Amino acid sequence: MNKVLILTYYWPPSGGAGVQRWLKFAKYFPSAGWQPFVITVNPEYAAYPFTDESLNRDVSLGTEVIRTRAVNYFSFYSKDQSKIPSGGFANNAGKGLKNKISRFIRGNFFIPDPRIGWNRYAIKEASSIIRRENIKHIITTSPPHSTQLIGLNLKKIFPEITWIADLRDEWTDIYYYDLFYPTFISKAIDRCYEKKVLKNADQIITVGENLAKTFISKVDGINNKTHIITNGYDEDDFKGVDMLVPEKFTITYVGTISEVYPIDNFLSALSVIEKRGYDFLFRFVGSISTEIKTKINSWISSEKTEFIPYSGHSTVINLMAQSSLLLLVIPGYKKDFAHTPGKLFEYIATQKPVIFIGPVDGDAANILKSCGQKGIFSGQDSSEISDYIIENMKASEPLISMPHPEYSRRVLTQNLVRILEGN
Repeated sequence: MNKVLILTYYWPPSGGAGVQRWLKFAKYFPSAGWQPFVITVNPEYAAYPFTDESLNRDVSLGTEVIRTRAVNYFSFYSKDQSKIPSGGFANNAGKGLKNKISRFIRGNFFIPDPRIGWNRYAIKEASSIIRRENIKHIITTSPPHSTQLIGLNLKKIFPEITWIADLRDEWTDIYYYDLFYPTFISKAIDRCYEKKVLKNADQIITVGENLAKTFISKVDGINNKTHIITNGYDEDDFKGVDMLVPEKFTITYVGTISEVYPIDNFLSALSVIEKRGYDFLFRFVGSISTEIKTKINSWISSEKTEFIPYSGHSTVINLMAQSSLLLLVIPGYKKDFAHTPGKLFEYIATQKPVIFIGPVDGDAANILKSCGQKGIFSGQDSSEISDYIIENMKASEPLISMPHPEYSRRVLTQNLVRILEGN
């Protein structure tokens, strides 16, 4: 059986979207003829924003998982370890001076990110496993983008190996990048790292068309080695899940949200719907600040809202399935066409109607359009949003989309294997 080494910071018991992609690939690798080895962080040394022990059941018995030490640089400049961000400070970017100083330190003293404290341990362990198991293929996945520097170093040590760099999000173009107040020098260093990774990786994988174009534009000659493998859904996660239609019309949002997400016109639409006498529930599942919660309840009555804290993946799947409409919001930056949240594909798997607010020509919107979803909005016109919600409320039967097996994790693993076997 072929062997592949995966280096990922996020692995169970880590929760959140970042862990799902390679957990599922590793799950289906053995049935495709590949034995996965995984190097990740020992939870005692990790900086996880969330934990989800239930994800451990997806770790296949054929996967050897090696956990290493790491230096938690977050503890160097932030005493509140309960607010460790997943990708940046996008969801807890407070306006106070203390918070701004913390972000400045993060953006200028820890490049590309504070999880770089894992790198030297991962490089040492990876070198040992590559030699011991005669591994010919390695995969590094980010964010955190510091993980890509592990691949860069391993490629120098073992020039004969095939290195695949999986980039799930933008690097120096990510929508919250400037929240770190990077200096000109810091930006230059970070961009240099980014270009070195793109140039030296044997193959590059991204999750969407616009994201691929972003990276291709940075380095000449990488078009032919850049591939798109989207995120997806695992059919196993939906076995035994009842796709219920709740008695009360329920709009569910899953994930995190902050001030940069364009939800004002959506909330305005809900306010209009409430004033017109329609009954509904807006259910938020995940991480939300007190300020955003207060904002939501300033638009609509508190009895029409429900706030559920971060929950295990199986619980979230059931909450999605027990909804009338699913809300997906992309942060309010005009250039953020490349953002495709992992939950998008699980939304699709429920076959529930989705209301999308964000760049209407972006990757996420285009995927939804290809699946026949109609509720695509830029977020500028609350009347169009309210009309769409009411249309769903009045429908004699739920407006359910068709299943799309091309986004199943099993199929996507086969696509990945074709890239591996081509090298």
